[in-house]
Amino acid sequence: MKAFGPIRLLPLTIFAMAGLLVAKSAQLVHAAAATGSEQTTTTAPATTAPAHASAAQAPKPAPAHATVAPKPPEITPGPPPISDGERTVLLELRQRRQELDGREATLAARESVLVATELKLSARVAELQALQKKLEGLETAREQREDTSWRGLVKVYESMKPRDAAVIFNDLDMPVLLQVVDRMKEAKAAPVLAAMQADKARELTTKLADMRTRRDNPSGT
Repeated sequence: MKAFGPIRLLPLTIFAMAGLLVAKSAQLVHAAAATGSEQTTTTAPATTAPAHASAAQAPKPAPAHATVAPKPPEITPGPPPISDGERTVLLELRQRRQELDGREATLAARESVLVATELKLSARVAELQALQKKLEGLETAREQREDTSWRGLVKVYESMKPRDAAVIFNDLDMPVLLQVVDRMKEAKAAPVLAAMQADKARELTTKLADMRTRRDNPSGT
C-alpha cells in the first residue's frame, strides 16, 4: 500500500495545477475584459468633449426682442488737398464775385432811385395835366363869360341907327372896336362901316381881316 502512495498523488497534483491554471487564466481574461471596458469608458468622454466645446463656442441666437446694433457710418475719403495755385485762383474768383455783387447792389440802388424819380415825375406830370385841364376850363369859362358880355354890347350897337353907331365907333379904341365889329352880323356892320370916317373904317377893316386870318389859321401857313 505504501508503494502506490506517490503514484496516486501525482495525478491529483497535476489536476490541482491544471485547475489553478484554469482559474488563473480566467482571472487574466476577466482582468483584460475589465481593462478594455475602462479604456472604452475613458475614451468616450474624450470623443464627446469637442462636441460640448463646439456647442459652448457656437454663438447663441439673439432673442427676438433684442435691439440690433446700429451700423457704423461709412467713412468716405475726403477731398484732395488744394494746391497753392488753385487756392490763389479761388481767392481771385471770390474777390471777383464780391466786386460783381457790389456792382450789382449799386446798380440795384440806382435802379431803385430811377424808379422812384420816374414815379415822382409821372405824378408831377399828372398834376400838371390836371392843372392844365383846370386852367383850360377856367379859360373856356372866362371866354364864354367874356363872349356873353361882348354879345350883349353888340346887341346894343346892332339896335342903334348906323350913323349913331358910326359916331361912337370913330372914338373907340381899336381892340374894343375889333371885338364888337367881329361879333356883329354883316348886315348890321356894313351900314355902320359906311357911316364911319374913311381912315378909321379902313384901319378897322385891315385889322379885322388880319385877326380873322390868324384865328382861322393859328400855325400861320
